[in-house]
Amino acid sequence: MNINELCKVSHDIAKEKGFWDVKPRNTSELLMLIVSELGEACEALRKKNRQVYFKEIGNREILSKWEKDTFEDEIADTFIRLGDLCQAMGIDIEWQIKKKLEYNKTRPYKHGKEF
Repeated sequence: MNINELCKVSHDIAKEKGFWDVKPRNTSELLMLIVSELGEACEALRKKNRQVYFKEIGNREILSKWEKDTFEDEIADTFIRLGDLCQAMGIDIEWQIKKKLEYNKTRPYKHGKEF
């Protein structure tokens, strides 16, 4: 599944679960919900709340421990909310990312900034 397909699935599920029943949605509010997921990811790191994986024969990744509110879970929530927003706004985020990466290759070290 490519990035745009993930965005479509994210948006379809959000619509199915009622998050788009009231239109139009406030874009600033949607952006802050994305930021809130990143805050939750930071809090998960502070609590050292990470998923634990192990490798099984054949290199198949198996989830040995799943906890809601882990760092990985919150990062996934961030992508889901961002994908939902991109799909709703008609943004071809895969194209945007590719173009931005091409541009970033041409920029100076640390893009000319301290950090």
